[in-house]
Amino acid sequence: MIYLVRHGQTEFNRISRLQGHVDSPLTPLGVDQAERVGALLKTLIGDPADWVIEASSLGRTAHTARIIAGVLGVGDVVLEDRLREVSMGSWDGLTVDEIAAIAPEAVAAAQRSSLFFHSPDGETYEAMAARMRSWLGEALDDGRPRIVVSHGVSGRVLRALYADLDWEAAVLMAAPQDAVFCLDEGRIERIDCAPAALAPAETER
Repeated sequence: MIYLVRHGQTEFNRISRLQGHVDSPLTPLGVDQAERVGALLKTLIGDPADWVIEASSLGRTAHTARIIAGVLGVGDVVLEDRLREVSMGSWDGLTVDEIAAIAPEAVAAAQRSSLFFHSPDGETYEAMAARMRSWLGEALDDGRPRIVVSHGVSGRVLRALYADLDWEAAVLMAAPQDAVFCLDEGRIERIDCAPAALAPAETER
């Protein structure tokens, strides 16, 4: 069983910057989201002793995972490069408007399938799917239950691989920062957290 979550809202999320492999800190809302995800997971898993907590090695996911681990009362978080967000190369950290100013044709072409795999020096879907497929195969073969903290795009790709879907279907999936996706026995179930105490202002990017 895998409980998959997205990192909490970051400063770049708040102002609609595409992060990729660059980082920005969690906002107060992002910290609140991570704490609420931790509280939800505590009710779902009970004793966390046999669970692996694994996260993308980027800072925002590592921070979120450590908050969750703190709520669960465990100390160990495994950081995994293969769970990282897609790299958009020189577009990492830009807004859509900034990308449109330097590559208007790419923005126009990406209206249906998003910008994430249109950068001239970024990661391709095939490359990203390969690294995530490698991780998923190992995780499922290992058999230990996992809490996994990933990103907006990488979380979609992971769910798509698990459900045997392509990117065109994956891009339409929601990527909330205050919900848990349960991947178990070939099924995916979304479980939402309790409402936020703070006013939400998150982006899907």
